[in-house]
Amino acid sequence: MEEYEHVGIVILGSEFDDYNSSEYGSGEPDVYLAEPCDRTHSTDFQRIFLPTVYGIIFVLGTVGNGLVVGVMGFQKKSKTMTDKYRLHLSVADLLFVLTLPFWAVDAASSWYFGHFLCVAVHMIYTVNLYSSVLILAFISLDRYLAVVHATNSQAPRRLLAERVIYVGVWLPAALLTVPDLVFAKATAMRNGTVCGRIYPQGSGSLWTAIFHIQHIFVGFIIPGLIILTCYCIIISKLSQGSKGGLKRRAMKTTVILILCFFSCWLPYCAGILVDTLMTLNVIPHSCALERSLVTWITITEALAYFHCCLNPILYAFLGAKFKKSARSTFATSQGSSLKMLTKKKRAGLSSVSTESESSGFQSS
Repeated sequence: MEEYEHVGIVILGSEFDDYNSSEYGSGEPDVYLAEPCDRTHSTDFQRIFLPTVYGIIFVLGTVGNGLVVGVMGFQKKSKTMTDKYRLHLSVADLLFVLTLPFWAVDAASSWYFGHFLCVAVHMIYTVNLYSSVLILAFISLDRYLAVVHATNSQAPRRLLAERVIYVGVWLPAALLTVPDLVFAKATAMRNGTVCGRIYPQGSGSLWTAIFHIQHIFVGFIIPGLIILTCYCIIISKLSQGSKGGLKRRAMKTTVILILCFFSCWLPYCAGILVDTLMTLNVIPHSCALERSLVTWITITEALAYFHCCLNPILYAFLGAKFKKSARSTFATSQGSSLKMLTKKKRAGLSSVSTESESSGFQSS
């Protein structure tokens, strides 16, 4: 007998025959069932809520992050450290939101995309979920160095932006996809196909708890502590001396960054922490608690993912330099388009005049 985990649930043996993949969201374990519970209400809610929210996040995240990637890509000037972080962050968020249509279809109906895409989407989802929040921690470190150690920070900032980010962000995020590569499978069942992780017999609850704890620490506590510590020191530094308009604006922006990160991720991580405690039988299992957890995690997971739409606004669109680069990019692209149209018109006029000359020659 094997144990199956898909979007928050581990089901044993014959119970899995009645399992419908549309009952759950995107691929992170949420609840371990010691006994079957009636989840009809949660299932109906998720079939409507998840595809709708995932669709909204997909559209907003694709437009916002795609715009940042486009502007940064067309930027001819040498990129600053801030620009490099913006590009890393937008690429991670863009790749992450591109997986959401798959999970939206899965939540609404079933998994139609086969085994290969099941594994691939799980891996893309995981690597960019973790890299996005870890990049936010690197941005806070960069701003800490720029504000608190302004006189001698160029060398360490350049090292962080050009070298350490690959070892500290992308490498750990890539390593965290190994469980997806090992366990993720598309499994055909009576009610459709399920894309999820399949664990060996007797180890489902243990693996579920491990991955929950991993997500809480790597995806929230570690980057959250770095972000909170760096920005609190920045606020303390900015509050010293005279408070000009620029300082007040910088402090306000810093507070907004802290509030947005914790407002988006804390409720979701609190939910999966309670889920982990129930999985480990630290909290006694009950159907009422399980149903409440499913609803809570469904809603807060969507809130956490919405942070991908906020990142372009918080870290790019509000910056005067980015606005200037965007205007320059659009002006350049419009100028190129006008030149192309002018060339086409000239080519058209040239061909017309040639034809008229040719017809006149023939008539003579």
